[in-house]
Amino acid sequence: MSELTTLDDLTATPHAEIFEAHRPRAVRLQLDADEHVPDHTHPGTDIVLHLVSGHLELSLDGETLEVTAGELVQFSGEREISPRAIEPSTAVVVFAPTEE
Repeated sequence: MSELTTLDDLTATPHAEIFEAHRPRAVRLQLDADEHVPDHTHPGTDIVLHLVSGHLELSLDGETLEVTAGELVQFSGEREISPRAIEPSTAVVVFAPTEE
């Protein structure tokens, strides 16, 4: 099965499921300037975040990474994450199940 969509077709905020199939799960994250997502984890996954536009401060277990448009970050979902938008930002986040 194949699915095709655009980020502009997605309406939910701050998270919008990109595809109906959830393996791997992919969401669009859209944050306004100074908006953030509280600390949380995604156990059992590896995560790839691609910042499509904007500028984020990404807190991973208290370590802060500056992420700018076009950059990608990979990390374990076991880490505590909290993204904060420096300016309006859109990212695609893929949650891949870890092998057991």
